[in-house]
Amino acid sequence: MPKRFLMCPPEHFAVEYAINPWMDPAAGADRAVAMRQWESLKAAYESLGHEVCLIEPVEGLPDMVFAANGALVVGGRVYGARFAFPQRAAEGPAYLRWFAERGYPTLTPEHVNEGEGDFLAMDELILAGTGFRTRVGAHHEAQEFLGRPVISLRLVDPRFYHLDTALFPLDGRNVAYYPEAFSEGSREVLRRLFPDAVLATGADAGVLGLNAVSDGVNVVINAEAGDLQLELKRRGYEVVSVDLSELRKAGGGPKCCTLEIRGEN
Repeated sequence: MPKRFLMCPPEHFAVEYAINPWMDPAAGADRAVAMRQWESLKAAYESLGHEVCLIEPVEGLPDMVFAANGALVVGGRVYGARFAFPQRAAEGPAYLRWFAERGYPTLTPEHVNEGEGDFLAMDELILAGTGFRTRVGAHHEAQEFLGRPVISLRLVDPRFYHLDTALFPLDGRNVAYYPEAFSEGSREVLRRLFPDAVLATGADAGVLGLNAVSDGVNVVINAEAGDLQLELKRRGYEVVSVDLSELRKAGGGPKCCTLEIRGEN
């Protein structure tokens, strides 16, 4: 089934500060290369029949390209983001305003959360990360607003600072993930919920191979995640590899650039 995605062109993308282990302001990033890679990602979605909506980038917000962090949209209701770092604080209101202007019911959060960076929706429940950015209070707040069960998972490796860097839904009922990114208790929860999950290697997780987007048939994934791609093919998925190496300098991949709009307004 075709999906609707919200994306933000990286017109102001840069690595000017370090708020995760991937970022090195001294090394910087090439905005022109990032734009070409982002355009290729957008084209990949459109070639698969998905609709891509665009939000206008805001000068001074170099990480706004990472649209997934801007909100969580389930059943046509939009739970807004409240960023942990002041450098990104203005992104939350910008994304929420985009949805409000189009008639979506929205909630401005009281608790720190970074949208689909730490909330991943399945058919019947929402997986929610905590440990680095999103507070557990946001998990409760999202559950009350969206009316979906929220399962809290604790992240323990700072390289995987958002849930979407360590796990992605293959479809509405199964996932792929990197076990070592999670606390012992959270690993057990994942084992119980998803006994047939795809388990990624450290090497593939280390190139943000799990920051991927699946429509249940096709998986758009970072090109360097070789073993994970082979396993997905073995499981019957079509793999669409993309190069987002420039955006990875800020800790982002395909999913980071992609906010799914679920349900109509």
